[in-house]
Amino acid sequence: MDCAEEIATLRAELGRVGGVRDLRFDLLHRKLAVDFDPARLTPDSIAQAVARTGMTAETWAERREEVGSSVPARRRRAATTAASGVLVAVGFVLHALDGGVAAALGGAGDVPATARAAYALATVLGAWFVAPKAWHSLRRVRPDMNLLMCVAAGGAIAIGEWLEAATVSFLFAVSLALEAWSIGRARKAIAALMSLSPSKARVIGPGNNEELVDAASVPVGTVVLVKPGEKFPLDGRIDRGRTTVNQAPITGESIPVVKEAGSEVFAGTVNEEGAVAVRTVKPFADSTLSQIAKMVGEAHARRSPSEQWVERFARIYTPVVMCIAVLLALVPPLMGGSWQRWFYEALVLLVIACPCALVISTPVSIVAALVAAARQGVLVKGGAYMEAPARLAAVALDKTGTLTEGRPRVRSVVARSGHDESEVLEIAAAIESRSTHPLARAIVEHAGALGIRPVPATDFQMLPGKGAHAKFDGVDHWLGSHRYLEERGQEDEETHARLEELSSSGASVVVVGRDDHVCGFIALSDSLRPGVRAVLDDLRRTGIERLVMLTGDNRGTAEAIAREAGIDEVRAELLPQDKVRAIEELVAAHGTVAMVGDGVNDAPALARSTLGIAMGAVGTDAALETADVALMGDDLSRLAWLVRHSKRVLGVIRQNVVAALLVKAVFLALAFSGHASLWGAIAADMGVSLLVVVNALRLLRPAEGA
Repeated sequence: MDCAEEIATLRAELGRVGGVRDLRFDLLHRKLAVDFDPARLTPDSIAQAVARTGMTAETWAERREEVGSSVPARRRRAATTAASGVLVAVGFVLHALDGGVAAALGGAGDVPATARAAYALATVLGAWFVAPKAWHSLRRVRPDMNLLMCVAAGGAIAIGEWLEAATVSFLFAVSLALEAWSIGRARKAIAALMSLSPSKARVIGPGNNEELVDAASVPVGTVVLVKPGEKFPLDGRIDRGRTTVNQAPITGESIPVVKEAGSEVFAGTVNEEGAVAVRTVKPFADSTLSQIAKMVGEAHARRSPSEQWVERFARIYTPVVMCIAVLLALVPPLMGGSWQRWFYEALVLLVIACPCALVISTPVSIVAALVAAARQGVLVKGGAYMEAPARLAAVALDKTGTLTEGRPRVRSVVARSGHDESEVLEIAAAIESRSTHPLARAIVEHAGALGIRPVPATDFQMLPGKGAHAKFDGVDHWLGSHRYLEERGQEDEETHARLEELSSSGASVVVVGRDDHVCGFIALSDSLRPGVRAVLDDLRRTGIERLVMLTGDNRGTAEAIAREAGIDEVRAELLPQDKVRAIEELVAAHGTVAMVGDGVNDAPALARSTLGIAMGAVGTDAALETADVALMGDDLSRLAWLVRHSKRVLGVIRQNVVAALLVKAVFLALAFSGHASLWGAIAADMGVSLLVVVNALRLLRPAEGA
C-alpha cells in the first residue's frame, strides 16, 4: 500500500463486504485495520477480499525495524522497472540497427522480431504490478489510472506502436516508483523518530547490579539507570539523582529542562548531565514517543479537504476522459479522418489524462507536512486538521496553564502595625505549612526562597472558605481572605482601599492578623508566561482577527491578565458548559475558531471548536486523545508556527494541483490538434509527477518560522 489510489481501491472493495464495520488506513506503516463482525467474517476472508484488488494482506506484527518496511517488495518493483527500462533500450537499439534511428523513433512499420520481443517484454514488466489493479478496476466498472495505462499500452501494440507501448509501461512504472519513494521518505522520517528511543535499557537489579535488556521487555515499575549523554529508553519518573534533559525530540524545546526526583522524563529525550535512576511508568509500546509515531502514521487516514476534493475529482474525471477518448477515436474517422491516426490520438489522450500526478500531489504534501510538524513538537492528528490552521479567523485561549504558568506566586508583601515584610511572611508560612492549598504552597515556597524557615505554628485550625487559625510564638494569629477580615470587623478605610486596589489588578490577597491588629497582607497572582504578548502579536501577524480569553477565574483577575497579554476579548467566570456556548458564539461570528486549552478540563470546548489544540500535552494521554492538535511542549510560539506551516502546506498543494492540471491542459490541446505522441505524453506526466513529489517533500524541512 503506497498511494491514495490503492487506499481508495481497498475502501471500495472492502466497504461492500458484509460484516465490515470500519476501515482505518495507516499509509506510512502500510497497515489496514479492519473492524469486523467475527460471526460473519474471518481474517482469511478479509485477506481474500484484499487479494481481489491485486494486493496481498498478511496479519500485522509489531516490529522495531524500519516502519512499515517491505524491502523484498520494493526490490522486486525496482528490479522489474529497471528491467523494463533496459529492455526498452535494447529494443530501440535492435530496431535502429535494422532500419535506422528514424525508423526506430517512428516505432511502427516493419519492427524486427527481436525488437518486438524486447518491447513486448518491457511492456509486460512495466505493467506487472499495474495489470492486476487494472483488471480489478475493469471488473467493478470503476476506471482508474491503472486501467488507463493498460488500455493505452495495449492499444499502442494493437496499432503496431511497439516502442510507444513499451515506453508508456516503463515510464508509468517509474512514476509509481516515484510515488512509493516519496511515501518511503516519510516512512523513514517516522522510523528516525522511533529510532530516537534506544533499544536497550540498563536495569538496576538486586544488589544494585546492572543488566542491559531489551527496552520492549522492561515491565512498568522497573528502575533503570541512565548515564550522561544517553537517551531515556522509556517514559518514567526520576527516582534518584538530578540532571538536565534535552526534550527537543519530543517537544521541540531548544533549552534543556532541569529534572530531579519526581520529575517526568520521556523516551527518546537525552540525559545531559548527571546519572539518574528512573522508575518506568509505561511499557515501551505505550511511551509518548511511540504514541506520537503511531498517531502521525494514522493521521493520514483522516483526509484533508484538498485530498477529498482531488479524490472526488479523479473519480468523475477518469470515466469522462475515457468517454472523450472513445469519441476522439470514432468521430473524426467517421467524418473522413484516418482511423489509425485518431485511434493513436485517443491513446495519447488516455495517457496524458491519467490523473497520477494530480492524485499524488496532495497526499504526499500532507504526509510530509505531518512529519515535519511532529519534528517540531506539534502533533497534528490528521490531514483534515493540517489545513485548518491556515483558515482560522479567531483563537480562544484558556487562561490558567495556557496564557499563564498555572501556579500562583507571591507578587508583593505589605506590612502593617509595626511589622516588617519578613515577619508577615514568617507568620503566614508558619500557619500555611500545614495546608496543601496552592496559595499556601506559594507562600511557603516564597518564604523559603528568602531564607525564612519558621517553626510550624501550633493549635492549627482550618476555617473552610475563610482561612485558618494557629498560635505563633504562643500568640493567636489568623490568616484569611478580604471577606474574612470584613467579618472580623478589623478593617479600616485605608486597608479596604489597598485591598480593593490589589484585587482589581488581578491579585488574590491573603490577610495576616491577630485579635488586636492586622499584621499585613500578601498579594499573589498567576504569572503570565514569558513572552506571551510577543507570541500573540506574532499570531495576529499570521492573519488571526480575534484573540479571546475563556476562563473560570474572576473578572478582575482575567481582565488584568488580558491587558498584560494583549487579548482582544475576555469572557470570565465560565463553567465548562459556558465555554462551549462561548465557542459556539465565536464560530457563528467568525466561522473558523481554534480553542487552546489543557486538553482535559477544556475537552467540551476543544471538541466544539473548529480546531482543538491541547497545550503542553507531553506525557498527558488525555490531551493526546482529546485534541485535534497537541503542542507537546509548553511553547505558545508553536501556534504561530503552526498557522504559517499550514499556509505553506496549502500553498504547496495549490502549486502541485495547478502544475498537474496545466501540463494536462497543454497536452490535451496537442492531442486534439494531432501534435502529441504517446511517449511525449507519458514523459510529461512522469515529469510533472516528479515535480509535485519534489515540491511536496520540501515540507519535510520547514522554513524558519514556517
